[in-house]
Amino acid sequence: MRVLGFMTGTSLDAVDMAILETDGVAIAAFGPAGERKLTDGARDLLLDATQAALHWERGAPRPLIFQDAERAVAEEHFAAADAFLSEHDLAWDDIELIGMHGQTVLHERPAEGRLGRTVQLGDGALLAQLTGRPVAFDFRSDDVAAGGEGAPIAPAYHLARLRASEVAAPAAVLNLGGVANITHWRGGEDVVAFDTGPANGMLDLLMQSRGAGRYDPDGKYASVGQVDETVLLSLLAHTYFESPPPKSLDRYDFSLEPLEPLKLEDAAATLVAFTAESLRLGLERAGPEPTVVIACGGGRHNPVLMQAIRERVSAPLEPAEALGWRGDSIEAEAIAYLAARCAKGLPITFPSTTGVSQPMTGGRIVEP
Repeated sequence: MRVLGFMTGTSLDAVDMAILETDGVAIAAFGPAGERKLTDGARDLLLDATQAALHWERGAPRPLIFQDAERAVAEEHFAAADAFLSEHDLAWDDIELIGMHGQTVLHERPAEGRLGRTVQLGDGALLAQLTGRPVAFDFRSDDVAAGGEGAPIAPAYHLARLRASEVAAPAAVLNLGGVANITHWRGGEDVVAFDTGPANGMLDLLMQSRGAGRYDPDGKYASVGQVDETVLLSLLAHTYFESPPPKSLDRYDFSLEPLEPLKLEDAAATLVAFTAESLRLGLERAGPEPTVVIACGGGRHNPVLMQAIRERVSAPLEPAEALGWRGDSIEAEAIAYLAARCAKGLPITFPSTTGVSQPMTGGRIVEP
């Protein structure tokens, strides 16, 4: 099938798009990929929806803003892809299936016998109506309802890419998004995946809280700051790091409060070290040292973060492009791949990637 995949990350920056030709097992061909920045109105609405989600108590009705946000996400996706397809001389009829991840506004891992909660906003039915194509969406809910973490969900695709690129096991794929997660492939079907700690999300929140912009471009502030080892140790004392994988995070699971006494540059440098050190600890838990760690996601553009990881992780760290991968499009490609697996009834999450008791299919498909 020719599948168009969408991903919108927690940075609330853009709609990422990628086309794959796949049967949900093999990748036959890569179509074009691209992005379109979110409009200011949509970003502001999603920020408000995220705040509503953070204060949404279990058992209470869904916040009313969710409905408006879901519609806005669908409309943003349609506008982005309509221009994208035209740019590449494609029409909607050329697409057989759409995969939409939706905008994550809440993620709570299961704890003490309580199921987790995860919310990805996006009106799949409206997107199907606008595009005239079937839409696969809501990829995490079945896993969470079955007691799984619901995240990460890209490992099935990461494994397909590693095999297609003939990378030798053991190898790891690192996604540096709002949260950092790894897929550690130990050979054959032996894969473990989990969130290792923060990545861009916490650093973005720091910059925004200090009125210094939406993010730290090229590590400008972190590059001239000093790591506060006392604060770093306090951040690493979080109980999350004691838990065995698989496990998952929300970008708001760690507080900025320990960083408040630090000037901005030192706080940024300390957060970069926090990401790198938590990744080192995660890789140690994951098993044999990988032959290579392949970095995807926006964080690989931050040279200060990449250098910090290289200093703390003994395995070679390579940007996705070193293998011919499209590092900014891996997540959108993964959603296209999962949409195809959804259509074929194939599992998308596994005991070693989300902690669910057995391999799980997931996602819903809505027809136009």
